Amino acid sequence: MSYSVKEIFYTLQGEGVHTGRAAVFCRFAGCNLWNGREDDRAASICTFCDTDFVGTDGEGGGSFSSASDLADAVAAFWPKHDHGRRFVVCTGGEPLLQIDPALVDALHERNFEIAIETNGTIPVPEGIDWVCVSPKSGSVLVVTSGDELKVVYPQSVDPRSYESLAFRHFFIQPMDGKDAKNSLSSAISFCAENPRWRLSLQTHKLIGLR
Repeated sequence: MSYSVKEIFYTLQGEGVHTGRAAVFCRFAGCNLWNGREDDRAASICTFCDTDFVGTDGEGGGSFSSASDLADAVAAFWPKHDHGRRFVVCTGGEPLLQIDPALVDALHERNFEIAIETNGTIPVPEGIDWVCVSPKSGSVLVVTSGDELKVVYPQSVDPRSYESLAFRHFFIQPMDGKDAKNSLSSAISFCAENPRWRLSLQTHKLIGLR
């Protein structure tokens, strides 16, 4: 199998449980809830995506003909002097359109702990170490267990409807965009009124990281 990747880069994770942790981000091209065309955004299931996942022209991006080639490209971004457990965040777009057992094995062979950020509409292959699901209103959620459930807020769905799912951590993340200030205020109020939920901020944007 070949893999289409928008970009690969090294940074600090900006959201959720692993906020502040060094990570290689591998952003896969393509998504099943929006094709990335602005003309089609309003009619798509996900209308608020803030990420460019179209094409393979970003830093470190490209078409990789094998899992080994892609894993080598990811490993090249990790600091060479560090020989501890590595951390890669596979995101998109929707990474589960492309991640397969061969890639999971290849990344593990290079000493990576593998995290994914998914919309939860595609089953997760075995071997993923950290599963973060960000459900989108109007989609069919098939991933009903994992490590983090991160709801971008507000959407037309009540986050409390997800509370029966088998996740270890429940996050509310204010929706970015033109109404970001009101989204933040609403998210703070929701978390205060529903203590099971924690507030997740996009700290990478606040401090100027990718």
